[in-house]
Amino acid sequence: MDGQDPALGCEQEQKGQPAFTWEVWANNRAHHERLRKKSAFCWSKKKYAGNAIKTAKYNVLTFLPLNLYEQLHRMANVYFVFVILLQTFPEISTLPWYALIFPLSCLLTIRALRDLLDDIGRHQSDRKINSRPCEILSGGSFCWKKWCDICVGDIVRLHKDSLVPADMLLLCSSEPNSLCYVETSDIDGETNLKFRQALMVTHQELTSEESLAAFDGKVTCEEPNSRMHSFTGVLQWRGETHALSGERILLRGCKLRNTNTCYGLVIYAGFDTKIMRNCGKIKRKKTKLDRMMDRLVVIIFLVLLATSLCLAIASGFWAKTFQEKHSYLAALYQHTTPAKQAFFSFWGFTILLSVIIPMSMYITFEFIYLVNSYFINWDLEMYYAVKDIPAKARSTSLNDQLGQVEYIFSDKTGTLTQNIMSFKKCCVNGTIYAWGTWVGLGGGGGEEVVLLFMMYPYALGTGHENKQPSGLVLTQSCHGGKTLDSSNVGLREAAHRDSDPVLREFLRLLAICHTVMVEERGDQLVYQAASPDEEALVLAARSLGYIFLSRTQDTITISELGVKRTYQVLAMLDFNSDRKRMSVLVRDPQGAIRLYTKGADTVILERLRGRGPNQDFTERALDHFAEETLRTLCLASKELSEEEYDEWGRRHRMANILLQGRACELDRLYEEMEQDLELLGVTAIEDKLQEGVPETIQLLKLGNIKVWVLTGDKQETAMNVGYACKLLTGDMEILEEKEVSEILEAYRVRSNNISGSDCVSQQHPEPLCHKKRALVISGDFLDTILQKGEVLQKKGQLWQLLSCRGTTDPQEQGSLVEKAFVDLATSCQAVICCRVTPKQKALIVQLVKKHKKVTTLAIGDGANDVNMIKTADIGVGISGQEGVQAVQCSDYALAQFCYLQRLLLVHGRWGYLRICKFLRYFFYKTFAGLVTQVWFAFHSGFTAQPLYEGWFLTLYNVFYTAYPVLSVGLLEQDVSAKKSLQFPELYTIGQQDKLFNYRIFCVTLLHGVSTSLTSFYITLWAFEDHVGSRTVGDYESFSVTVATSALLSVLVEIILDTKFWTAFSFLIVTASLLLFCLLSFLTQSIDAFRIAPAVFRFPDATQNALTDPYVLLVVLLSLVVNTIPSLTIRSYNAITGNTSIQQKICWKARQEPEPSVELRTHVPRGSFHHRSSYAFSHQEGYAGLITHGESLHTKGTHTSKGTHTSKGTHTSKGTHTTNATCATTPLHPQETTPSWPSHHS
Repeated sequence: MDGQDPALGCEQEQKGQPAFTWEVWANNRAHHERLRKKSAFCWSKKKYAGNAIKTAKYNVLTFLPLNLYEQLHRMANVYFVFVILLQTFPEISTLPWYALIFPLSCLLTIRALRDLLDDIGRHQSDRKINSRPCEILSGGSFCWKKWCDICVGDIVRLHKDSLVPADMLLLCSSEPNSLCYVETSDIDGETNLKFRQALMVTHQELTSEESLAAFDGKVTCEEPNSRMHSFTGVLQWRGETHALSGERILLRGCKLRNTNTCYGLVIYAGFDTKIMRNCGKIKRKKTKLDRMMDRLVVIIFLVLLATSLCLAIASGFWAKTFQEKHSYLAALYQHTTPAKQAFFSFWGFTILLSVIIPMSMYITFEFIYLVNSYFINWDLEMYYAVKDIPAKARSTSLNDQLGQVEYIFSDKTGTLTQNIMSFKKCCVNGTIYAWGTWVGLGGGGGEEVVLLFMMYPYALGTGHENKQPSGLVLTQSCHGGKTLDSSNVGLREAAHRDSDPVLREFLRLLAICHTVMVEERGDQLVYQAASPDEEALVLAARSLGYIFLSRTQDTITISELGVKRTYQVLAMLDFNSDRKRMSVLVRDPQGAIRLYTKGADTVILERLRGRGPNQDFTERALDHFAEETLRTLCLASKELSEEEYDEWGRRHRMANILLQGRACELDRLYEEMEQDLELLGVTAIEDKLQEGVPETIQLLKLGNIKVWVLTGDKQETAMNVGYACKLLTGDMEILEEKEVSEILEAYRVRSNNISGSDCVSQQHPEPLCHKKRALVISGDFLDTILQKGEVLQKKGQLWQLLSCRGTTDPQEQGSLVEKAFVDLATSCQAVICCRVTPKQKALIVQLVKKHKKVTTLAIGDGANDVNMIKTADIGVGISGQEGVQAVQCSDYALAQFCYLQRLLLVHGRWGYLRICKFLRYFFYKTFAGLVTQVWFAFHSGFTAQPLYEGWFLTLYNVFYTAYPVLSVGLLEQDVSAKKSLQFPELYTIGQQDKLFNYRIFCVTLLHGVSTSLTSFYITLWAFEDHVGSRTVGDYESFSVTVATSALLSVLVEIILDTKFWTAFSFLIVTASLLLFCLLSFLTQSIDAFRIAPAVFRFPDATQNALTDPYVLLVVLLSLVVNTIPSLTIRSYNAITGNTSIQQKICWKARQEPEPSVELRTHVPRGSFHHRSSYAFSHQEGYAGLITHGESLHTKGTHTSKGTHTSKGTHTSKGTHTTNATCATTPLHPQETTPSWPSHHS
């Protein structure tokens, strides 16, 4: 293992991986600081990054310019700045300066403060992370410093339960053979421990601080990259070269477990580390409505310019005609021409009509978003009382987007599941043991078989138990406490009677056939397993009297119903993902040799000697367990003669020392041994889901939301969870990698046929059909599609089809492959991507956004989900057990996955409804009240004279009409929260953009224009031939009458369309009318006019006009004419059956029984081939470490040769074990116990 692989470089080139250009010299900071690399604009920067991270966007100097730059990316802000600049020219200014500058300043300040608060939180998080303590080797000794002080080439000492601060090469540790155990839950979501091992040369030589300080090795490896599961490099030291792989590397973000001390050489630091390379950049997220508003601003501005141009041209013609008719006034026009007047009129009308896009709308926008975010924070239905975690809206600008989600991308571990494995049921010798009920299973001939389920439901545990059997069953939890439940009467009594030899062998197998480590702590046994499944099985055996006590390199000791028995381990046939089984070959105290095997039913049943008397029943039990989405294992054994073992053992020893083809030869020998087995029984383990996950996914499906699971877990585990949470069902066709390649090829063929291409035959079948489909692929397969499309070139003729269509550009070919894959995936009802890296998760989200133009939501709980959360339109972090990285980068934080249904179906749909109604009526009231300026221009000589006084223009959108619309934006509901969850089909309204789109905008525009026409021309008609009883007929009274008519028409329209009335709503409408009266009195008072006649130009105008009965009748007439069309349309809809959503829901509720949110407990999964859910470790287990003695301390001693003490020194006794790839040689015959402490709490 320490020698360099000569084919390494060639292999790297074939895979297209980075060349070996990253050189790290140990204990040589000066060398690394000298090296520079090219940057932008011919600048250079340090090649090796420091370990400090910076995720914040601003600092003291850059906040103001950078934030203003970002805010000016909004088209509305650019528009407002443009209009304000126009106002600085007195020749064309038609509105007072305060009409636009004050609202814009408020808007920019509010958004800047929001961004500042968000960034302060990021600064605090960065400071906290960068200030974490660590020990760095400096000047021959270790000193406590901060993470930000670490540099590439430093040697760092880590202690138990500390986080790894950078990507480091493991040099040595305090464990035997410099093993190191790490938990990677923050990286890949897996909570089972993984081991890393140092090179043998560094383990043997680096035995003290002095030797570490003198270490001058050079690591040459690949450039920093985002591939989490791979690393390739070499260590050159003392003239020798040693190959390095991912098993030697400790990644930043890992947590050191069950290892007292370890030492590492920093390879990548800061943003060069793999986890930071996968985190992605902070992106400003914009909702669909935001993007639409930007486009509408451009459209409205162009319409405004066109209107101003037309009015300006009319102004020029009017001026020319006027001058010709009134030549005696020529002296007034000697300094101007009609063209010049038209030019100034154009800009005057542009400023005058600019209020059609009101800044107050954006300010109200921000307030509505903020308050709706608080509604989410205050929702007690999303409060998790167990851990005192409320829901939190960390972003205040995405609430309406929550009502438009079409795709959800979810992590699995910690998001859908609880990381708890529970031993639930088993079938032994024709009897199924479970808990508390009688169950009937139909036999083959239709008879009913009655079974007694006597095992109680298991509770959460930790793996800490008394050594004496208590008869209590525990389940394993990665993070939990210990709970004991009532005794296990049926199965325990059968076990203690010891009358069934099959049951005895079944329980013995559970206690023997595993790679679990055990440590004695006082009167307790503490277990540590490569996977939580294994520990759950060992705990189940212990609760039934078969207690795993200890193991050595070649023995395992258990207590069988109080009798201590030691078995000699002759061979361990370890698990891997291809074998899907593991076996142990032992010699019992009586000298008999037996093979114990456990594995997936698909591999065990085909290796049985013959069909036993209970096999049919056991297979039906497997189907029964599979229907309950339990993880099933088959247990089998066989007895060997001495002659058979001697012959097989001799070949096994020879295979173990082969230099080439060792793995293939061992697999062949394992296959030969694992034949002619006798079935003992099956076990069923539950991978506990979070509460309400199946119900939530079902509701989301009914709301036309597709759920994709993106996980770092292996395929079998992910599929099992998919069935358990009802994402996958038995009637679905599961498409895996081979089928995907074939369907993608056929899909492209069909596309060519449709486009009329002559190079493709018309004989191919339709690749997409109406049956239910689910897509299950791996990260490796996905990587080829996303990056190169190689898999289709290898497995089909798609490349030829693409070339046939004339596509020769590789980038264009890759894009077509991506599009075909996305089309296939989105046509499936469910998608599961297994063994994907954080960057791949983000790429999947990006692909769907790119090709489908849909709203996406990503939800996860670990650092491995951060990139996905940042990339999706909406990111949701689960406040779970894997840290707070996901929450810190998310837009919304929830405690449980099940709260997602309320977040989307209730708050999301309400938020979308409220914002759409708000926009619709804000535009309506703006057009209704302010387009009258255009009609007035036709009667004022096109002079750009304002119809209204400046204060009315300023206060119209801020006080007079803002509050009723604000009430709609805050409180409007079409149906209750209960009905929203009861009828999730209502959610599709937001997905289809039905409540606000270009058609609705045009209808709103026409409605507003018609209201303004009615208000203006009815008033004009009334004022033409009649003046009031008080001689009211002047320009000011006309202005007040038009304004009052438009204002009341707008208020009545909003009142008619409000569905959800509260006392606050009534108060708001009343307040709007009172404010109109009050502020009109204040701004039009005689005293104000005397103080500033240029600012307060309408003295007593409202009082004079509205106290005239004739004017009041005119206002009433305008109000009636404006209201009749709305009332007519509503009456027509009610009569013809075009009812509202709420009425349709009530009708549906009366016609159909009210569906329950709760789902059935079990969903049939279909065929026998879908039952296997063998889910042990994601890679090979610990068998190699056990049989080579590399993970075992000698009992009664603290250290052995090669074992580091906490001070970094070695003892000098004994002989080093051989490497894990060499032949097995016994080291310490005495009984030993492993050095693995408890599963962390």
